[in-house]
Amino acid sequence: MNAPGDAPGKAGAAGGHRQTIEAACAILRAGGNAFDAVVAAGFVAVMAEPALASLGGGGFLLARTAQGRAALFDFFVNTPGHGLPTGRLEPHFLPVTVRFPASEQAFNVGLGSVAVPGALRGYLHIHRRLGRLPLSAVLAPAIRLARDGVAINAKQAYLLDLLTPILTLTAAGRALFQPAGRFLQEGDVYRNPELAAFLETLLQDGERAFYEGELAQRLTRDMRDGGGLLTIADLAVYRVIEREPLPAEYRGYRLLTNPPPSFGGSLLALSLRLLEARSVAELGFGSPAHLALLTAVMQETDRRRAEGYLSPTDLGQPGLTESLARVRATSSGTTHISVCDSEGNAASMTVSNGEGSGYFAPGTGIMLNNMMGEDDLHPEGFHVSPPGMRVASMMAPSLLLNGDRVWLALGSGGSKRIRTALLQVISNTVDFAMHPPAAVEAPRLHWDGERLQVEPGFDAAALAALAERWPLNHWPVQDVYFGGVHVAAPDSEGAGDSRRGGAAALIEVKGPVNDARS
Repeated sequence: MNAPGDAPGKAGAAGGHRQTIEAACAILRAGGNAFDAVVAAGFVAVMAEPALASLGGGGFLLARTAQGRAALFDFFVNTPGHGLPTGRLEPHFLPVTVRFPASEQAFNVGLGSVAVPGALRGYLHIHRRLGRLPLSAVLAPAIRLARDGVAINAKQAYLLDLLTPILTLTAAGRALFQPAGRFLQEGDVYRNPELAAFLETLLQDGERAFYEGELAQRLTRDMRDGGGLLTIADLAVYRVIEREPLPAEYRGYRLLTNPPPSFGGSLLALSLRLLEARSVAELGFGSPAHLALLTAVMQETDRRRAEGYLSPTDLGQPGLTESLARVRATSSGTTHISVCDSEGNAASMTVSNGEGSGYFAPGTGIMLNNMMGEDDLHPEGFHVSPPGMRVASMMAPSLLLNGDRVWLALGSGGSKRIRTALLQVISNTVDFAMHPPAAVEAPRLHWDGERLQVEPGFDAAALAALAERWPLNHWPVQDVYFGGVHVAAPDSEGAGDSRRGGAAALIEVKGPVNDARS
């Protein structure tokens, strides 16, 4: 580890926007560690990536300290409804269809779609546990951007346009995203002065007002009057949960990822185990056999999930053997931030607001989530779980270790496409020895349960072979639909996924003695 004044070491960061990564790098240069940097970047993402991140959502941080201690911080959303009679626990949704260039997906928004938010409490909890810079320094980049504004880039303009019906659902949303009667477009400046003022209150009172104080009372009154299920009791009892990461092995590498009750990490681990059915490298990237193997793994993972199995352990050896045989027979609203500092600390954080509910907490500029209205988070039906349950998630922030050393910190947005995006990027780096930028930018495919969604860039002959066995939907461009994998590495070039306007940086910093708290 470096002491003050030591020779510079390298630190890497990757995320969904240049401003997000600039904030992380500024914190690292100021003497902060990876955890200060990832929290600062998380707050900035609320401004720089408003279609994907919000303090009214939730997420997960997979942290590993320089001493080798790893923990998963679960600050995802809870089911709401504490104190409400059973008859009131019914969804009150407004259906909205989001239209991608070559596909569409239905979402439910409105007050009834709001789950108990965890992002704000999660960020502050992580900073208290593992950070070392004062909170004022960590919040400063986000406060400045909220006050002065962020120019909307092409990717954010595209994402905002997809979500226009949600972002303009209320007067608060229209004031932010449709000022002067015109929806924000590329090059326009997005400002959120109410958010800047709210962030400044955190320096004195932390998250108390949001979870217990007058703001919480105003918010829950709106919920009661508008058919929402979120109550003051839900907010008061919400806590961040620290879990043991889920380990998985892949061709000699060790993956640490998001454990149950979320299912994203478990399904990723199962997918990697199934992919080991063949030596992928000998197939050749993009060959008919390679693409068929990926498709078979995705189908088998979906099959096992539908049967209630989420991991190799769940299946047991007989079930795993059966799945491997089938794979062999056929083999012919989220954002992520990754930071590795110069001292050996690594942080992989995925956060989401879903598509947003359209409702903004009064006077804060914070849109709350629509996690209770996302069908992939509730496979057994909406509002089946009692109040206070942690909602399971597809998010899978991960660390890939080579021996006892973090090799890559990575994760992705993309709802149901998260695990397939990560599967392909991990395989690209391990099986085909691609550097992170090439591994992330390589074309992807995704089995959606009915057809194979395929990005441009694969060989036409390989796609023709696939089309003989599966229905294909050819996309005209690489798109946010296929995820947004952002990869940081301790000593080498990382990658920000261009599908979501990502950015990455490798910088030299002088690191003080590591004091990341256990």
